[in-house]
Amino acid sequence: MMDKSYNILVTGAGGDIGQSIGKILGSNKICKTLTGADIQLESAAKFIFTNFCILPSCNLNSYIDELEYLVNKNQIEIIIPASEQEIRFFTSDKEAYNKFEDKLILANLESREVGLDKMQTYLFLKSNKFKYPKTKILKDEIKPNYPLIIKSRFGAGSKSIFIAENKEDFSYFKSKYPHYLSQEYISSIDQEYTCGLFQSGNSEFRNIIIHRRLMDGGQTGFGEIIENEEIENLLIGLAKTLKLRGSINVQLRMSKRGPIIFEINPRFSSTILFRHLLGFEDLIWSIYDKFNQPINSYIAPPINSKFYKGFSEYVTIN
Repeated sequence: MMDKSYNILVTGAGGDIGQSIGKILGSNKICKTLTGADIQLESAAKFIFTNFCILPSCNLNSYIDELEYLVNKNQIEIIIPASEQEIRFFTSDKEAYNKFEDKLILANLESREVGLDKMQTYLFLKSNKFKYPKTKILKDEIKPNYPLIIKSRFGAGSKSIFIAENKEDFSYFKSKYPHYLSQEYISSIDQEYTCGLFQSGNSEFRNIIIHRRLMDGGQTGFGEIIENEEIENLLIGLAKTLKLRGSINVQLRMSKRGPIIFEINPRFSSTILFRHLLGFEDLIWSIYDKFNQPINSYIAPPINSKFYKGFSEYVTIN
């Protein structure tokens, strides 16, 4: 791997993923200068990024001009959008994507289009003969089987997910969130997995499978590295079908039918820092692969390696 370093900008830097990306880059030789940007300055990210500044929401007309100003001012060579909102923006706005294409670190377009719309995820899995949870637009659901998952079609993570246990729950959610999705509840006992997938431009494929437990709020609080041939074959098939280039994250549950994918997240995972510490350096690989440089070899972490989510506090005294 070449000893090349870059001026890097991370947007959405105040979120959990943005902060994790900052911690990785701040101590890595790949980073020459590190700038973080977010919609608000009151964030722990200002203790992580050498240069931390305001960038308006990508929903505002001023976003592109402000982003271009930051890029020029700091001679930015790489832009890493850490928020799903910005990834969605660069996927839907072709003009904006083309403007920054040579700098953006994103998974390939098909992976983003499939993963950002959970209805498209369902249709993709079904049409390509993968096992899938039955999914409908909530307003079109007539004969629900309980329990039933209710989730935002375009939401991120576990922030907009509910469970309808009975008719009363279902009627409430259907009236309140008619454009959400209803999804089959995959029965499983403590068998949820988050899986990192990376594939380079020359089709070198790497994956990591984590048996996880969630904290309140939907973040992974504990994870254990496992080895499972059935899951690995599923991930290989998925990467091939998506023509994957870059890094994505897949959520699945183990059921009587085998592993079933219920979500494809076309972004870096909230477990990115854990995975990096375990040797799965998909962030660094993605940067080098963007510039067609060789990536370092990967030694998979020992099975049963574990990680635990912790918290840090920062204080300023005037």
